[in-house]
Amino acid sequence: MSEENAVLVIVDGANVVGSVPDGWWRDRRGAAERLRDSLAHHAEEGLPGLPGPLEFVLVVEGAARGVAAVPGVRVDSAPGSGDDLIAELAAGAGPGRPCVVVTADRGLRQRVEAYGARCVGPRTVRALPPGGR
Repeated sequence: MSEENAVLVIVDGANVVGSVPDGWWRDRRGAAERLRDSLAHHAEEGLPGLPGPLEFVLVVEGAARGVAAVPGVRVDSAPGSGDDLIAELAAGAGPGRPCVVVTADRGLRQRVEAYGARCVGPRTVRALPPGGR
């Protein structure tokens, strides 16, 4: 299946990483890289309730900017607000293309839902072991 047909899953990196008090604040970049690597394992097979293939876009900001992409996960560094970039990506998904945003941020959820995106919480991607379902 081509990337244009895959479900677009936009991940609010700061929100998802910050959803678990595991010391992420000591190494924001490393935490974003671990999240990216976990997502990559699910690009083809999908997530619970969200069958693959999935096109993941991990949005990072602040100290996590510059995290490299890996196969299955594009990483976009927000030049300013990560929320603004996420909303822009959701708006650009296009009519008819399923778009899911992973965040617990209520304000961001309202913004992207206005563009037709569906929202799921951080547990959707945090609860999964790499390669597991």
